[in-house]
Amino acid sequence: MAIVRPFKAVRPNKDVADKVASLPYDVMNREEAEQMAQGNPLSFLHVVRSEMDVPKEMSQYDEQVYIKARENFDMFQEKGILIQDEKPKFYIYRQIMDGRAQTGFVGCTSIDEYLNNTIKKHEFTLPKKEVDRINNFDYCDANTAPIFLTYRDDVELQSIMDEYTKETPEYDFVSEDGVSHIVWVINNDEDNKRIKELFEGIEFLYIADGHHRSASSAKVGLKRREENPSYTGEEEFNFFMSVIFPESHLYIMDYNRVVQDLNGQTEEEFLAAVEKDFVIEKKDERYHPEAKYTYGMYLAGSWYKLSAKEGSYDAGHAVESLDAAIVQANLLQPILDIEDPRKSSRIHFVGGIRGLEELERLVDGGDYAVAIALFPVTMSDIMDVADTGETMPAKSTWFEPKLRSGLFSHKLK
Repeated sequence: MAIVRPFKAVRPNKDVADKVASLPYDVMNREEAEQMAQGNPLSFLHVVRSEMDVPKEMSQYDEQVYIKARENFDMFQEKGILIQDEKPKFYIYRQIMDGRAQTGFVGCTSIDEYLNNTIKKHEFTLPKKEVDRINNFDYCDANTAPIFLTYRDDVELQSIMDEYTKETPEYDFVSEDGVSHIVWVINNDEDNKRIKELFEGIEFLYIADGHHRSASSAKVGLKRREENPSYTGEEEFNFFMSVIFPESHLYIMDYNRVVQDLNGQTEEEFLAAVEKDFVIEKKDERYHPEAKYTYGMYLAGSWYKLSAKEGSYDAGHAVESLDAAIVQANLLQPILDIEDPRKSSRIHFVGGIRGLEELERLVDGGDYAVAIALFPVTMSDIMDVADTGETMPAKSTWFEPKLRSGLFSHKLK
């Protein structure tokens, strides 16, 4: 069963929600965060990227950065920019990008279910990347960014969502990137109780995006348990904030690869090597993969369609049948000597939001020799991999739109 419960969100005053809401902390660097928040003292980036408010010579991981995050978080509440609800509630958060909507419930999920794999994962995490959010959550004494979860569609949960989204929303604004953000507050006690009960009938939740944030949230919760050995399990630090979408609502974009060199081969030698496991067809225009097992390749000013040959991969294996795994096993590793794409400095990953034009730009600019465009994975692919207890190949999923930070925070006490 999935433990999902309402909480007393710290959220923006209705009049300033559009100014508070920010892109998530991990899609920008320090300089970009400063530029995004320039002229907007209400931006939640002052909490999630508080290094912008300390001297530039100071490391972004210095303790003073996290102290400043807490100061800003407290200041926003003292000034009424952020207000905490008096009663625990669920919320509904809808995003609309390019006419396509995704709508989910906002609530709190259990660190125990994260640890026992009721909340299933599909990516490895790097401890060094967890430390920054551990410190931010710990010093702020709050989850300042939500985890992006999904679940297999449920008719009754969808019915409740459909009814509430007919009502007047609490927030409704369009962010600078053209994405609409709409929030409804569920004030009815019986509806909140029913949502909690319905989630108890959901067998598993799945992390769509935010593996490092969820790992950090769980570790902060465990730290609080050590500090409070008489904990009961009901304290807020035993739970972390999540936005939970039905699987059918989510849109996954392609996540593409560019490699700096051809590993000492000429273009002709490289193409001959690729032809061992792929059918190659030269195209007169940009080629975006149209189905699984097809790939676009941009090399020396030309586009090619690659099709994986039957027998070159295990079609019955949840991971090895994924396009990213096939490209890794049959092209990147044996031909270009990219043993581990997580560690190699010769490979770069490009989210599909940037389009095939970005792949052309990178190769034509001379910094990269070849680009590979992949067909997007599906939520079923991700769930199947998570159900087997395995992990997705590196950089397999690119979710759009990104969840905004600042619309909800969850205090740990």
